[in-house]
Amino acid sequence: MSMTEIELLLLGTGTSAGIPMIGCHCEVCTSADPHDRRTRPSVVISYRDQRVLVDTTPELRLQCVAHQVDQVDAVVFTHAHADHIMGLDDVRRFNVIKGGPLDVWADARTHSSLQQCFGYAFRPPDPAQRVFRPHLRPHTIDGPFQLGEVEWTPVPLLHGRMPVLGFRVGHLAYCTDVSEIPEASFALLQDLDVLVLDALQWKKHLTHFSVDEAIAAARRIGAKQTLFTHIAHALSHEVTNAKLPARMRLAHDGERVTARAGKVR
Repeated sequence: MSMTEIELLLLGTGTSAGIPMIGCHCEVCTSADPHDRRTRPSVVISYRDQRVLVDTTPELRLQCVAHQVDQVDAVVFTHAHADHIMGLDDVRRFNVIKGGPLDVWADARTHSSLQQCFGYAFRPPDPAQRVFRPHLRPHTIDGPFQLGEVEWTPVPLLHGRMPVLGFRVGHLAYCTDVSEIPEASFALLQDLDVLVLDALQWKKHLTHFSVDEAIAAARRIGAKQTLFTHIAHALSHEVTNAKLPARMRLAHDGERVTARAGKVR
């Protein structure tokens, strides 16, 4: 991996129910197109020797095995909804591979939820007892922070009434679970090579961008390419992409894209 390049691997691009959904036999849930099979939303952002996992979905183990993710050096969270945190126990394998603890970055609200669900994972290990659980070190996001040689900038977003975080890393931005981008956050999203943005469905929704809302936001941001994520079963990959503007498309599980890293330390 070049020092001047960032790679984004989309582990999952689906909505909170995943696709196919339990008990649904619609055209997309029964599609033979592998791009229409979507696990819950998570990504790995890589540069040089750093591999940073953003969110830990319920399918995390399956996602990592499917896409050959053999290393994670840190975990960053956007927010604490179940589809973004409930695979956290699976990072214990990365503790073993790394031979030490993993740093976990989240805002205070998200850390509170992580402690309620996974408090055992943040306790110091007992050297006298071999326990198969994660070993995690918490760090609170209250502004830009450094992971390896690259600065991460949190991007405040709204998911319905809930404040959540997107992240800008070099000339890449990842903004899942968005229904509104506050005015001040648009300034953090300029000069992007790649924007990954929530686009749930064509129909308007209370807590997610519709496709039309996502297109409008993407046009204002003006990234060189925009990939839409957190996709519901109302959107067929092939049919929807044929309707989208130039430089915009639905992402799919397993997709990899690159962006400039910008300044490095």
